[in-house]
Amino acid sequence: MSGCGCNTVNGVGAGGGPFSKGKELVEFVYNAHDGAVRDQPISAGPLEVICQGCDTSFALVTYVGICPHCGGVHAVAPMNPTVDNVQFAGKSFVLP
Repeated sequence: MSGCGCNTVNGVGAGGGPFSKGKELVEFVYNAHDGAVRDQPISAGPLEVICQGCDTSFALVTYVGICPHCGGVHAVAPMNPTVDNVQFAGKSFVLP
């Protein structure tokens, strides 16, 4: 899935895509390829992240993950899975 440009026009997100931020990116990754991406292990291995909702450290193991402390939903796009690219959906966001 590396290099996936779903919903992009000339590499720029068009209504949600791998370059989106925050909740929009989380929703994009969650729904990408009919949900096939969200539960896949991150290709480079788990990312040690700080929850953007409660400041607790946790391992983001799959492309969409939930903070075990507060339930905050985070995601990273498969095309560039680094700690700097992890996005937070917001404190009130709940997965479908």
